[in-house]
Amino acid sequence: MQLLDLIETYNAADASTERLYAREGRSVRGRRNDPTYKQSLLEATRLYQGVLDGRTPVWRLQEAMTTSDFQYLFGDIVDRQLLAAYQRMPVVWQSVAKRGRVRDFRTVSRYTLDGGEAVLEEVKQASEYPAANVADGRYQYAVKKFGKRLPFTWEARINDDLDALADMPMRLANSARFSEEKFFTQLFASSSGPNSTFFSSGNHNLVAGNPALSVAGLTAAFNTLAAQVDTDGNPIYVGGVKLVVPPALKITANNILNATEILAADGGGDGTGNNQLRVANWLRNDVEVVVDPWLPVVDTTSGNTAWYLFADPNVGRPAMEIGFLIGHETPELFQKAPNAVRVGGGAVDPMDGDFDTDSIDTKVRHVFGGVLMDPKSAVASTGVPSES
Repeated sequence: MQLLDLIETYNAADASTERLYAREGRSVRGRRNDPTYKQSLLEATRLYQGVLDGRTPVWRLQEAMTTSDFQYLFGDIVDRQLLAAYQRMPVVWQSVAKRGRVRDFRTVSRYTLDGGEAVLEEVKQASEYPAANVADGRYQYAVKKFGKRLPFTWEARINDDLDALADMPMRLANSARFSEEKFFTQLFASSSGPNSTFFSSGNHNLVAGNPALSVAGLTAAFNTLAAQVDTDGNPIYVGGVKLVVPPALKITANNILNATEILAADGGGDGTGNNQLRVANWLRNDVEVVVDPWLPVVDTTSGNTAWYLFADPNVGRPAMEIGFLIGHETPELFQKAPNAVRVGGGAVDPMDGDFDTDSIDTKVRHVFGGVLMDPKSAVASTGVPSES
């Protein structure tokens, strides 16, 4: 997307960035909704785009940078580049985890109730109503601050003819989104396979035999998930599920779910017996494939074979939550102010760098956290069948 298109899109009344700023309460310097300011922003964007495209000489941008108004405008341009790139990046965790919001850096608690839904008992005349058995669970986490600096020198900026500057917002946006995705993956997977505390025999959420991903394996996983009960012994109703796989299993997963029919043996099984049934592919309506490229990075043991089923986080009992700090729910971009003045006065272009070293420093800050919650909403298989 060209910068001009980007700014014009986000200046529209219903632009997602404007709503994002309003929801987070982020500073907009009191001018973002001013038509005059928007027009100035478009003009500044045209100048910047022209320099990047080689149609406008660099000195025009350098000259504009000496005015304080243009420095604010330029900051908005780069900030919006970052947000646009961040929003366009594919997101895995939102399909699997609940999104949360927290007020500060202190540990927050998430409470869940289990039970209280047992079948009603008959109440005899003049008898007391029996009390429901309700168990509460508590999960805690705290958001943390993540970030990094992207330093480069004045000489590098001159030699690179602003290409490095044009590339910076995309790189920082990728860094922020990658951080979320890796953090999410590290919640349920470890270097040795599925999280052994969350996925365990005690939680009844390991697929027996750790089958490879197949129709038979998915059937076993569904049966494992369906066998979960609440504290009253009631079945847990699960709507749609998410099949989380590494890139190595993407084709296998999609082939299974996009098949028009499944061969099944009479009475069940994988369809290799003498009596076979051709059935419509029931899986395609109940399962959504989610490819997590961080699985083989985090899980160095079974990252290319392990696969997971998670209940839809928007229905009932989420398996995990990823939370963000209110007012800071997207990555924020900062540039170090110049600590120099020109002889004779006048503002210094931030891209002229630090007084001592001519270094140009930009940083990104992102605040988030998360926690695993209900183990009854997920099952896992390492994809490496156990030896009998």
